[in-house]
Amino acid sequence: METKLIIDNKAVDASDGATFERVHPLSGEVVTTSAAGTVEDAVAAVESAAEAFKEWSQTGPSQRRVILNTAADILEQRADDFVQAMVAEVGAAAGWAHFNIFLTTQCLREAASLASHIVGETIPTDRPGVFSMTVRQAAGVVYSMAPWNAPGVLGMRSIAYPLVCGNTVVFRASEGSPRSHQILAEVLHEAGLPAGALNFISSAPEDAAAVAEAVIGHPAVRRVNFTGSTGVGRKIAETCGRYLKKPLLELGGKAPLVLLDDADVDGAVSAAVFGAFMYQGQICMSTERIIVDEAIADEFVEKFTARVAQLKAGDPRDDGTVAIGPMYRADSGARINAMIDDALAKGATLVNGDKADGAAMAATVVDHVKPGMSIYTDETFGPITTIIRVNGVEEAIATANDSEYGLAAAVHGKDSTRALAAALRIEAGHVHINGATVQNDANAPFGGVKQSGYGHFDGRQVINEFTELKWVTIEPADQQYPL
Repeated sequence: METKLIIDNKAVDASDGATFERVHPLSGEVVTTSAAGTVEDAVAAVESAAEAFKEWSQTGPSQRRVILNTAADILEQRADDFVQAMVAEVGAAAGWAHFNIFLTTQCLREAASLASHIVGETIPTDRPGVFSMTVRQAAGVVYSMAPWNAPGVLGMRSIAYPLVCGNTVVFRASEGSPRSHQILAEVLHEAGLPAGALNFISSAPEDAAAVAEAVIGHPAVRRVNFTGSTGVGRKIAETCGRYLKKPLLELGGKAPLVLLDDADVDGAVSAAVFGAFMYQGQICMSTERIIVDEAIADEFVEKFTARVAQLKAGDPRDDGTVAIGPMYRADSGARINAMIDDALAKGATLVNGDKADGAAMAATVVDHVKPGMSIYTDETFGPITTIIRVNGVEEAIATANDSEYGLAAAVHGKDSTRALAAALRIEAGHVHINGATVQNDANAPFGGVKQSGYGHFDGRQVINEFTELKWVTIEPADQQYPL
């Protein structure tokens, strides 16, 4: 597969003709060759978007709504193209790729529905004869950066919401999924998005920092949204701070699944298997910590490990029954193996799976994990989860909060009042009672706390992220002033 830059709805090579490659983590074969855009290319994309903003920001809600809904229809028609690209680029099983299609079209349709909800309000005032109100207006050019692990939904939410608010977008593809991300731009252009309203750029990994600096520093860029690791997110935030640009950051996680002593063990097992091992555990919300009360721990571990043992590992391109495909990076194995070695040396036990072989790794479970082990605190982002045994609700909540992250969490318990009380005390952007930590609903606000970032995608709250609130008054011209 090959990708180019798309500026003013035209596919072009990088200005210096340079390219970079996405290599499959198992086979080493080149999957995608992409244009390695330069700083000059990125600036050109911003300036194109700034020019397009003049007209796009003045379009009515019906026009925006039609384009986004049409894009959803087109993406459904091109589902096979997207699935093929995603499976090849990021090692996803076809089921995960198809689920991305569903979530992406849901995002587009939810964004379309918001077109008529970008509203202000009238404000009471003590000044006679004065009419006071607020209006919400598009901010300007938005710089959007999305990751490779769910390229459809995470890419589209970074585009569709700014667009429906009247902004124009410069969308930087992940170097891991450039073709998957390019398809998103193509369907929006095919749906009728005017030239410059959405420009698509890609750059080589070694140029990412320079490109980000140039784009964020450009005066026309008014918003920045980034989904990815906390480490990179911190750098993005620092750059935004220097230029006084408002960022929206959805970053890493160490999601806890808390099992109280009255949890439905069978239901918790199903939620844990899904949450921990969907897409090899390479989701920001993946269940990395299973915090289980000692009263039910043995029963849970026995049933959970039996289910995990049934998950087949391999290359989903060769076998459609594979549940655990390769990790995104070949060097992920060494990183996770070091965590396993550290945990075993400090008293943990390996009850499922084994160490990784490069990008290949079976579904793995480590029991009796405790503070002081690197796997207790560090994000694993692979097909591995941990079991932490606790005594009582208070210890369970304290353990759930014993993390620098705060993105997703879940609590299982038959006493809904007690489970809700626990959920309200867990420090996370979203908590699900008797559900999985991996959740997505375009109707609900999605975001994190602590080192998992700030701001919200999805739901009506996203309008606040991509608009400016302006106070406006209408006053009598002949009013009297004190001076």
